[in-house]
Amino acid sequence: MNKNLLAGILLAFNTLTYAQDISSKYADSITPEDLKKHLTIIAADSLEGRDTGSKGQKMAAAYVSKYFEQYGLKPIATAADGSRSFLQKYNLYKRTWGDVYVKIKGQKYAFNKDFYLNGLLDEPAEIETSVVFAGYGIEDKTYNDYENIDVRKKAILIFDGEPKTGADEYVLSGTSEKSKWSGPVSWREKSKLALEKGANYVFIISDKAGSEFDKEIRTRSAMSKRFSSPTLKAVQENPNKISSFVISWEMASQMLGIPVSKIEKMRRDFGKKSKKSSIEVKGEVALKAERKTETIETENVAAFMEGTDKKEEVLVISAHLDHIGISENGEINNGADDDGSGTVSLLELAQAFSLAKADGNGPRRSILFLNVTGEEKGLFGSEYYSENPLLPLKNTIANLNIDMIGRVDVAHEKNHKYVYLIGADKLSSELHAISEEANKKFINYELNYTFNDPKDPNRFYYRSDHYNFAKMGIPVIFYFTGVHEDYHRPGDDVEKILFDKQAPIVKLVFHTAWELVNRAQRIAVDSHKE
Repeated sequence: MNKNLLAGILLAFNTLTYAQDISSKYADSITPEDLKKHLTIIAADSLEGRDTGSKGQKMAAAYVSKYFEQYGLKPIATAADGSRSFLQKYNLYKRTWGDVYVKIKGQKYAFNKDFYLNGLLDEPAEIETSVVFAGYGIEDKTYNDYENIDVRKKAILIFDGEPKTGADEYVLSGTSEKSKWSGPVSWREKSKLALEKGANYVFIISDKAGSEFDKEIRTRSAMSKRFSSPTLKAVQENPNKISSFVISWEMASQMLGIPVSKIEKMRRDFGKKSKKSSIEVKGEVALKAERKTETIETENVAAFMEGTDKKEEVLVISAHLDHIGISENGEINNGADDDGSGTVSLLELAQAFSLAKADGNGPRRSILFLNVTGEEKGLFGSEYYSENPLLPLKNTIANLNIDMIGRVDVAHEKNHKYVYLIGADKLSSELHAISEEANKKFINYELNYTFNDPKDPNRFYYRSDHYNFAKMGIPVIFYFTGVHEDYHRPGDDVEKILFDKQAPIVKLVFHTAWELVNRAQRIAVDSHKE
């Protein structure tokens, strides 16, 4: 063999062996004790669950920024005054209900307590209206509740569902079959018809009463939150008045000025009478249904470590800083695993690479440690970064994303030495191979690819922040240990985190990152798997 060639091979081998030994030295700085130290702060009650944009989330951002600065990382976002900042600020916009109520004869009824709303309505100022009782609010070939009733510029009060001739027979069908005027979306047909007839508002007397109506209100209140979900861009709503107030029998009694027992009898008798009657409310009925826009001010935390000879290329290592905040019953969801575990992992990774750089073994490629927010609301922080990158996406070689690695799922209660990897082979076969080799050499955990299957119903590949990089064609790995009984519940606390199990996963991320930033060639994007 050529002596020069042999010498070159030996030099390369020795260099590789040295690099591996050096990486282990810095990986050993990642400890269960340090992870616990940081998580005790990040997942403390004082941060109130780190809801996106909340005081607690901003306290968490300040905490990680402080340590990034101590580790010698650089801020690369631009603050309002033009200075450099660790905070990449952005806004979310939330359309929500403001002041909503109904007044009947001076008594004020509360939204989602005494009544609920179907659909969207925007009446920013209190209005007064008369109300006409219009049976079931139905017009059909053989049945018409609007006959001889003037509902123009008024509100109508109607029963839910449709009339029956007996216990199991409906008037419209003459059988036990319901028509379009019954069911969960029948309110839409009734509201649409009422508007066509000239009515301004619709009040529906719920077919539920007492505790059943209270339960229905709680259910509908939860469902109505979909109309209040935040968005990354401001949304203009166009309420079309196809809506309805669903009220209790007691509210209907106040409106009509007759006892509940008489209203119940009217409903029973409706299927037996050919002639319908209308009752106009005496006195004033007032209502207000205000829609308003809330702006949520939040921020990603971005900390930069510059590389050496390949510094234009960058590896992004990410985790989400936020959680879901305080439950309606006042309980705090500390999110120790989701994603406090990822947040503190980034701090340990940043420290390990900073120690290496201080010893003259800094990365060839640059690294961006990115704590995003808005993940729990819809992956908004990573989406904002992908649309407003602090470093060119074309130079971003990969994203390693850590989300929930501190607990075990039911399938691994007897084997804690595992991690689910998602996305590793979808865009780059080289990334997958590097990950496998790093685990084999340094960690020897079970690498589980159950959730990497495109047929997996959980679709976790699309449910954390790595996806906003993947959809831009950037190779990703999502590190995850599965859901557990405390997922998005107040029980997700520091005391239940398995730090001895978590630390090796963080080391796996470190060794994978070490190879990615120090290898001769940028990893290829050569796979296009689902």
